[in-house]
Amino acid sequence: MQIEMVKNAGGVFCPAFEHDLPRLTKFKNGEMYTAELKLTRHPIFHKKMFVFFHFCFQHWSGENAGYECSDEATQFEEFRKNLTILAGFFETVTTIRGEVRVRAKSLSFGSMEQDDFERCYSAMINAAIKHVFAGTRDENILNRLQNFF
Repeated sequence: MQIEMVKNAGGVFCPAFEHDLPRLTKFKNGEMYTAELKLTRHPIFHKKMFVFFHFCFQHWSGENAGYECSDEATQFEEFRKNLTILAGFFETVTTIRGEVRVRAKSLSFGSMEQDDFERCYSAMINAAIKHVFAGTRDENILNRLQNFF
């Protein structure tokens, strides 16, 4: 399980996003767990990217993509990966059966340089405008979308 965490005062790590809280309920208080921690890129910019993903996700429907039976965290993860691919940040792989597939590039600090991440962010906005918000006329949504530029 991978969850974005933020370190707070006193050394306490908390989930960065509210949708991850239910995933943590399976862990018992007082038990010992092993965690591998990795520093993400500039936390404010990284958070802005994920706030943007969540904003887009709120206006997208899992039912239209065949994910209606998946939980919200799974739907969000698939949505995030697909938007990344639509933005042009993907790798092409060939399966053992010879099928060609595309996989979203990782946005992690160790996998993408800051310049590439900034280009990716800009491309995400363009992909979202084209594929998520196409035809939107709601001024509230358009104003909120404008704030991400």
